[in-house]
Amino acid sequence: MKVLVTGADGFVGRWLIRRLLDDGREVYGAVRPSEPQREDGLTPEERACVRWLPLEITDSESVRQCVDLPYDAVVHLAAISSGTVSLRDPGVAWDINAGGTARLVHVLAEARRRDQADPVVLVVSTGEVYGRGQSVPRRETETPAPCSPYAASKLGAEVAALEAWRRSGLRVIVARSFAHTGPGQEAGFVIPAFAQRLLFAKKIGAPVVKVGNLEPVRDLLHVQDVVDAYVRLLRQGEAGEVYNIASGHGTRLEDVLFRMAELLGVRAIPEADPELMRPADIPHLVGDGEKLRATTGWSPRRSLDDTLRDVLNAQTN
Repeated sequence: MKVLVTGADGFVGRWLIRRLLDDGREVYGAVRPSEPQREDGLTPEERACVRWLPLEITDSESVRQCVDLPYDAVVHLAAISSGTVSLRDPGVAWDINAGGTARLVHVLAEARRRDQADPVVLVVSTGEVYGRGQSVPRRETETPAPCSPYAASKLGAEVAALEAWRRSGLRVIVARSFAHTGPGQEAGFVIPAFAQRLLFAKKIGAPVVKVGNLEPVRDLLHVQDVVDAYVRLLRQGEAGEVYNIASGHGTRLEDVLFRMAELLGVRAIPEADPELMRPADIPHLVGDGEKLRATTGWSPRRSLDDTLRDVLNAQTN
């Protein structure tokens, strides 16, 4: 099976590539040619097994050259994944997340129309598209109500992808992933940021840790469990459907912080920092993953402690 992964040098991309290689897949990794080569966590042997392709998602010709090949599956990860970055320039977020997805599925739909390829296309979205709501696990049947430029642009990507499915029969599947973390995630995201600050506090012997809003409740997964869900959806997902990737269990960020401190053996005193507050925070964001479980048999295998320990160990090492 030939699998194209866009955004292959990102946090999730590197974990997905490793999993696909372990499964014996032929992997094509699409990366931005204008970006300096990033440390992607792959071994030299793993990198050598990937066919690397340039992809500028805002350029239609670049998309055509990269995507117009007879792939069996495409996993579309390339996106602005930071809510903070999206808030700085919502137009750019829309061009990359929604417009980029529209360009990609258009090329794939045209290839299908010409009987050149018929890939399964997994478009990775986010649970944040649900927006604010009641403090219960969110289901795919709910009407999305995004409340940030990031979530809105990702919902736009879903709309573009599913339109291509309805128009052309392109086998599009949408995955709405809830919060996930693991070794290698940048410190701009909350869990590695906690780890960084706690480790520094332990090093200097100062218990005060700068934090943002600790009240939100999140459905927190290990990146390897999320990648496992993606692989299962490529095999067993139904075209035209949307699947939550979620555990159904929520944890307050305050509890996450204190659990990480406990795992490190330090006493943490959180101190609110206005610079770390996010006005678009959703108070409660937990997903109902029953549809995914019923379709693929997926369930998360790593506990919250396993996940937090992996993040801490990665930064310690």
